[in-house]
Amino acid sequence: MGYLPLRLCRADENDHDSIIALIEAAARWLRRTKDTDQWAQPWRSEEDRSNRIRRDLTAGKTWVLRDGGISVATITADPEDYPIWPPAQQRELAVYVRRLVVSREHAGRRIGSRLLDWAGLTARRGYGARWIRVDAWRTNKELHAYYEREGFRFWGMSSDPDYPSGALFQKPTEQLQALWPPLFGEE
Repeated sequence: MGYLPLRLCRADENDHDSIIALIEAAARWLRRTKDTDQWAQPWRSEEDRSNRIRRDLTAGKTWVLRDGGISVATITADPEDYPIWPPAQQRELAVYVRRLVVSREHAGRRIGSRLLDWAGLTARRGYGARWIRVDAWRTNKELHAYYEREGFRFWGMSSDPDYPSGALFQKPTEQLQALWPPLFGEE
């Protein structure tokens, strides 16, 4: 297969600050170029955002993609019920993706798309997940269009009107296929 410079690794507490940096850089770029308020302010607070990230790191749900020693992307993939989805949908086996962020320096390489496919395929093989589900910022219509181009279908809005990332999308995992050659190796 040869050497792949991009390596996907399970994140740990040491990755907390690099994940925050990826999110904050993405927020600045979104404000400047996409006219969206996504991540403009940490939801509900910086402390709450930090606690959610730490909780996912401790639980082993967060991954980072490294180019050499530098974190260039992150994804959190969670098999557990995600309360912004209605209880009836949560009875179906799914993987819930959050905090998918790719650095601008690595944009245009389909890293986000490949990370989504990786999460869905891993969940399908690991525990029979039928769906890969994402939530998008309510006001970021360009992100909604991106997910639809990636084969996701709009499911609806979260019933919590205060949750900013409440646009819900899902895609059947049966539509996913491993791509060759792979973009990244996994550790």
